[in-house]
Amino acid sequence: MIYKNILRPILFLIDPEKIHDIATYAGKIAGKIGPIKYLLSVFYNYKHSALVQTVDGIKYQNPIGLAAGFDKDAHLTQVLPSMNFGFEEIGSVTALPCSGNPKPRLWRLPKQKSLVVYYGLKNGGAHEIASKLQKLKFSFPLGISIAKTNCKETADVDVAIKDYYESFIILKKYADYIAINISCPNAYGGEPFTSKERLDKLLTKLDTVDYQKPRYIKVSPELSLEQIDELIEVADKHKISGFIIGNLVKNREELNVPEKEFAKVGKGGISGKLTVKASNEMISHVYKKTQGKYTIIGCGGVFTAEDAYEKIKAGASLIQLITGMIYEGPSMMKRTNKGLVKLLRRDGYKNISEAVGVGNREKNL
Repeated sequence: MIYKNILRPILFLIDPEKIHDIATYAGKIAGKIGPIKYLLSVFYNYKHSALVQTVDGIKYQNPIGLAAGFDKDAHLTQVLPSMNFGFEEIGSVTALPCSGNPKPRLWRLPKQKSLVVYYGLKNGGAHEIASKLQKLKFSFPLGISIAKTNCKETADVDVAIKDYYESFIILKKYADYIAINISCPNAYGGEPFTSKERLDKLLTKLDTVDYQKPRYIKVSPELSLEQIDELIEVADKHKISGFIIGNLVKNREELNVPEKEFAKVGKGGISGKLTVKASNEMISHVYKKTQGKYTIIGCGGVFTAEDAYEKIKAGASLIQLITGMIYEGPSMMKRTNKGLVKLLRRDGYKNISEAVGVGNREKNL
């Protein structure tokens, strides 16, 4: 309540990218100081056996992870476990350093509990981030999201494929899983790998990388059912363990938001509560379509335990968030995990894995 009633109103008076940079810097420093990490753990950590699960060979202490897009350059890997995150996905990382799109490139939509994001894959590049990761040890699973560098050259599909491949080769040593981001709406050249022919070509190249851990494809929740079905068919032929559903949404006309709200912000993809419907519908469809064959990581508009549980029952084994933390504060992860245990107990489940997809399984009975 202190955060929501006192701190957040003050922070929301300041440019959102400045606040993001300050928070990242503070988290980076905190992650280097043992007593601070201990105090954060005392305030924010919560553990329960019902939340522990093994997904694709990786053990997670809880299902709540930080989505790619917040910790772009792997500054927060040492502090997030103390804040009750069960895992983190850094990036997206590109083969070459990228300064991103021109500022301003981040805006708030407070009434909608959402953000408008136009960063354009800002990151220090695969070599710089690998150099940083090789000096660190991790106390939770670390995913790495890779994408094509945001530049004119990667508009050429063959150049883009090489870009993904180089990042994968450089970073694979440090990743518990690799996320192949084919859905950034803010990069030059759009999203070419939502075409099944191009995705097949990309995955064929990435299949040559010797990597025995999970590979997930990050997709837009705005894909049509026909499009996602085609991408699933392609995934069936390659070394893919699952899908991250989903990325930012960009079709503002279908969001039922007054035009005057968007008049206050620039162009970009949208995160937060405005993504919930598209995300949950896509999770449900993919789970039913594949009968649980693929792991699903659900992302989009998670602010409460109930939000996370809805995605889990639709078919997600793991949950990612960013915007919810910005609006709800640093205690959100603890509240969400405690709330999930209560919901599991209410419904008679001993472990969270028992609830995955139960909403769709019940409908099919």
